[in-house]
Amino acid sequence: MIDLKETNKKDPIKRNVENGLDNMKGCTPFDPPSVYEEENKPKIDFDSMPEALQELMKEHKVAVEKIEAFENALVEYKTSGYVLNPSINSTLSEFFKFYDNNLLVHNEKEDKALFPILNDKLLESGEHSIGENPKTAIDVMEDDHVKFIQLGTLCFNLFGLATRIKDPQSRMFICDTAYDTSREFTELLRLHIYREDYTLFPLAHKLISAEEFEEISKKQKRYK
Repeated sequence: MIDLKETNKKDPIKRNVENGLDNMKGCTPFDPPSVYEEENKPKIDFDSMPEALQELMKEHKVAVEKIEAFENALVEYKTSGYVLNPSINSTLSEFFKFYDNNLLVHNEKEDKALFPILNDKLLESGEHSIGENPKTAIDVMEDDHVKFIQLGTLCFNLFGLATRIKDPQSRMFICDTAYDTSREFTELLRLHIYREDYTLFPLAHKLISAEEFEEISKKQKRYK
């Protein structure tokens, strides 16, 4: 027989919520709690992380701030009927400069300095798929890096194209596509950063030795 009292203790659904949309945040399937909110994230002891991982995580924090500013500008751009004011234009331009000058360099730093040795450690420890050619989390992260290049370039080109189109209907279609693609891009970036900070990097800390991390740090310094 089901113990309703015990079930209610474990049930995460808030059943006594005041009326009004403002009070429903995190209480319905249509507005679930965000995994990115600080209270919902796994606890990570940043201070105990090796310097190489701390550096990458600090860069992630800056990236998240840039992503948030970009997303806010996107929403303002869409709600204004895709009218490009100086503030929106400045934020979009700043994000794409950050993408070119920082984000791509950050990804290369991971690809060349951290991922090769971590991939070997994951294979050695059994943290991989089953099959003739086993895959690790590194394959997923590297695939994401390729998608970033594709989506980032597509977003930039769509926004540029929209400014040159005279026909209102065609311009609206291109702007909608640019907006949707940009939101897909930012969500992929957020998910990628979350996976690295809260899953991959703690695993790297566990599997890679202090001496090996010193070598990783030296390699990372080549990508500035």
